[in-house]
This record gives sequence, C-alpha cells and structure tokens, in this order.
Amino acid sequence: MMKCLRIFLPALLLVSGLATVLTESTPKHVCETKNGTSCEDCLRNVTCLWCIKTKSCVTYPVKTILPPHSLCPLDDARWGLCWMNFQTLIITLSVLGGILIIALLVCMFCCCKCENFGAKRFEAKMQRQANKTKTKQEERRAEMKQRHQEIRQKYGLSGPNPYARFS
Repeated sequence: MMKCLRIFLPALLLVSGLATVLTESTPKHVCETKNGTSCEDCLRNVTCLWCIKTKSCVTYPVKTILPPHSLCPLDDARWGLCWMNFQTLIITLSVLGGILIIALLVCMFCCCKCENFGAKRFEAKMQRQANKTKTKQEERRAEMKQRHQEIRQKYGLSGPNPYARFS
C-alpha cells in the first residue's frame, strides 16, 4: 500500500502540474476578442479588464499588479464588477484589510489582557484561600493549647513541675 502511494503521489503531482502549465499556455488574447462587446461580457472571464474610456476588453496585466495608466486609467478601469471602478475597489479592499488587521490586533490585546486579569484574579483567590487555611490552623492550635492547659489545671499540673531538680 505504502509503495503504491509513493509511486502514485508524485505521478499525480506531475500530471496536475502539467495540467496547470497547459491551461496557462492557452491563448492570452481571449480578452481582446471581446472588444466591441459590453462590460458584462468582458468581465465574465476573470483575467479580463474593461476600460470604459476606450470601450475595450484587455487581458489583466498580472505582472504589474495594478494596470498601468497607459493601458487604462484606474478610475476608468473595471475588474470583477462593472459598476465599481478599480480605484474604488482598491480603496475599499485596503480599508477592509486595515479594519480586519486592527480588529485582529484589538482581539489579541483583549485576550492577553483578559488572560492576565484572570491570572491575577486566580492568584488573589489562592492567596485568600491560603490565608483562610492559615487562620483556621492558628485557631485550632490555640484551641488545642487551651484544652491542654485545662487538662493540666484539672490534674494539678499547671504549676511548677514537681519533678524539677532542686537547686
């Protein structure tokens, strides 16, 4: 079973890698064939970018991350949604990302703070319990001394020891 898995797994990875390479090597000008159509038709393919100014569908330049101004200005570029320009999309995603990061930091701070608060509360509880135990022990010790003193008085042993050496 293990031997079969050792042979099968690399073969599967090789086939999936080749499939990825072959799908990436399909014609890169698929988007350009949609020139003259509408924004919705162009944006059905996620690799396409619609430019309102030139009314053209172009392949999204993934190497530059943001499309260059010469290709299409950011406020005229549409990607993913026809009603939202690329500039608004970038700003919205940046703000959402910032909010998520701040929320994560606040949660981490609160968790650490609460954990420390809980530890301090636990330590205070343990200290109170130790003090209570110590007080009870001292009370029992005092009661035992009192009882022993009463027994000594009852049997007349509370005075000086009669068996002490005479000096």
